[in-house]
Amino acid sequence: MTATVTALASAAPTTQSAARRTHTLPTPAQLRERLPLSQAQADAIEAHRQAIRDILAGRDDRLLVITGPCSLHDADAAVEYAERLAALQARVADRLLLVMRAYVEKPRTTVGWKGMLYDPQLDGSGDMAAGLALSRRTMLAITELGLPIATELLQPLAASYLDDLLSWGCIGARTSESQIHRELVSGLHLPVGFKNGTDGSLTVACDAMRSARHPHQHFGVDMHGRPALIETAGNPDTHIVLRGGHSGPNYQADAVAKVRADLERLGMPVAMVVDCSHANSGKDPLRQPEVLADVVAQRAAGETGLRGVMLESHLFDGCQALSGELRYGVSITDGCLGWEATERSLIDAADQLRC
Repeated sequence: MTATVTALASAAPTTQSAARRTHTLPTPAQLRERLPLSQAQADAIEAHRQAIRDILAGRDDRLLVITGPCSLHDADAAVEYAERLAALQARVADRLLLVMRAYVEKPRTTVGWKGMLYDPQLDGSGDMAAGLALSRRTMLAITELGLPIATELLQPLAASYLDDLLSWGCIGARTSESQIHRELVSGLHLPVGFKNGTDGSLTVACDAMRSARHPHQHFGVDMHGRPALIETAGNPDTHIVLRGGHSGPNYQADAVAKVRADLERLGMPVAMVVDCSHANSGKDPLRQPEVLADVVAQRAAGETGLRGVMLESHLFDGCQALSGELRYGVSITDGCLGWEATERSLIDAADQLRC
């Protein structure tokens, strides 16, 4: 796969100076033409988007489950995970809607590997032309399995290369405050969640939701790479993602009740997605099933505002350093819950929600 993808577009330096070098990349239109979405896939993605909207709006009482690796770095392992997830979806479809987490960009606190899109060879070479193509090819393979795809939208300029493949998007805790990301979301035709701040506060995410629901005019780039004035209609399907904060988790019943009250006070839809990792799990990926079970118990007790969960999950538990020979199916960024525990937890959740 990688050899074929690399052949699609090689990045060649076009200008350079003492401070920086630039390399020409394919435009979004060119990449979409080379790696097209079929009409059948496009129809399935639109159906998945509508199903997610219905869950977030309370018209569908299933639980939305966004699960998959912290980040994708191995296309083969990603597709194997997707195959297992698609098989599991058939078993739990009456109570859960499973969405494949396919993150190809990773925010960094300081420096580090930025994701498949930026460094697909995992060696610091930074072949973004190959990374864009590999990311799109991998997502197309996942879509072909019938799964909805979710990703974090980190670099606004990268969104147009991939957003036609997405059924759900997320804006991270560090970028929810960004006006540029709010403008981006206002023009996307898919549900997008904003995470609460790293300090645990909800204000930034609520402000972001309200901003992205409104029309905007902003500077951007069109599908052919030209500077453009972008006019957006506003995105009515924004919602909050609870990921905990420095002071601890925010998935428990008392915290959820407070979030509900805050959303109602602001006149925002009461639709909450709980990130079972990060501060909610104490950064221990193996504790995610506890968080999931608590959310499901709250749902069973009548808290209908809890509409979804997120899990960081891979083929095998834990994580590994990006050095030496890598173990197959193990994350190279945040630690993940292995497949066996993931499958067991989701089957248990579906069983409890059937009661």
